[in-house]
Amino acid sequence: MTWPEASKAASENGSTLVWPFGACEQHGPHLPLITDTFFAENILIKTLNRLPENMPIWMMPSQSIGFSPEHQAFPGTLSLSADVLISMVTDVGQQIASMGFNRLVFFNAHGGQIGLLQAVSRQLRIQCPSIAVLPCFLWSGVPGLDQLLPEKEVEEGLHAALAETSLMLHMARDLVRNDSYLEIKNVDKQIVTTPKGWSLEGASPCAWLTEDLSSSGVIGDASSSNSELGAALENALVDHWIALFTSLLESDWPPIRSERPVSSS
Repeated sequence: MTWPEASKAASENGSTLVWPFGACEQHGPHLPLITDTFFAENILIKTLNRLPENMPIWMMPSQSIGFSPEHQAFPGTLSLSADVLISMVTDVGQQIASMGFNRLVFFNAHGGQIGLLQAVSRQLRIQCPSIAVLPCFLWSGVPGLDQLLPEKEVEEGLHAALAETSLMLHMARDLVRNDSYLEIKNVDKQIVTTPKGWSLEGASPCAWLTEDLSSSGVIGDASSSNSELGAALENALVDHWIALFTSLLESDWPPIRSERPVSSS
């Protein structure tokens, strides 16, 4: 895209930019450091390629280093501080708003920065009232995932386990470095049974570090990973995001107020 093309795109009704967010962090002994970035980019590309060409939506360059302090005990992991990531996203978001784009979607594939991107989205909306900001997580709300994955894996397969390994086996088998995942059958340190109603993630989470749970970097059961499951997961993800982006682009959602402060009268 050239600058005149960018100017024209921003002026289109409902103009929407999608910013893929990943991470550079360990994903066990078998998956690459760029796993989250790879998924964010490639699922988004497959999604956008199936949308009508006249829809006003464009993909930004990916943010490949994110907020990953939970994995820093493992070499190869790079993490920005929360302050740096918030500042960077705010700076870029302000520039996008000043260009005149209507929406900015954060297409995030790293679970460790969900809350951070939600917080900066609200901050950006206050600073730039003219643009809608939508912080999305790749795996959230996807219909049928609970039918494809065992219940235990849905709850405990948090990192480099069945879902991510299977998806990578399908999308880029050459990036799966070895077959060590076949022997990784769960977290390899005893986890104290959580009190009723509490969990590692979910409604009542805790701020876990990977080394609390696993010496391999895998959290969950990767041993039954396979490319057939990966294909089903890819289809579920792409179909879900096609549906969401289509409904978004065919609407005026979300509501945007004017630049003027809301009157108290």
